[in-house]
Amino acid sequence: MASLPVCLSGREVGEAERALGFVLPPVLGGLYRSVANGGFGPEYCLLPLIGGGRSAVGEYEALRAGPSACWPRGVLPILDWGCGMYAAVDCLVPGAPVLLFEPDAVGDDWADAWFKDSPTLARWLLSWLDGTGWWEEDDVTDEEAAYLGPWPDAGQRLLGFGGISPSSGRC
Repeated sequence: MASLPVCLSGREVGEAERALGFVLPPVLGGLYRSVANGGFGPEYCLLPLIGGGRSAVGEYEALRAGPSACWPRGVLPILDWGCGMYAAVDCLVPGAPVLLFEPDAVGDDWADAWFKDSPTLARWLLSWLDGTGWWEEDDVTDEEAAYLGPWPDAGQRLLGFGGISPSSGRC
């Protein structure tokens, strides 16, 4: 088994928070300070918070940049599921809910791409540790994935972008 990346210092996490413009939830900051700078977790593993190559801070900045950006403030992508899908932590809400961004689900509204994966980051991590996360299934059926309900705050959180219609080319 490959070794995990070195943990971040409190200073490094603080610098990342300043770059992001918000504070990480205690559980997430603690993981980066006490476990590793990414490289662990479900499937493809958590992104490093900072560092060379892809990082959570870099992905957040890229997803929020440009005229067609459709990424809400304070929602940090922590894991890339592939095919444009991300697991992301809502760092502005107590408990740090974990969201699933699935761009293939977009209909008439960018809010359609956002799902509530877990009410808290701690619960999401426990589902990884005990093997009960939806991603543990080899072939997830629509019925099994149905418990990933829509993120009720998506529309409101995306309104800050000046609209939420995919046909307009922006959120």
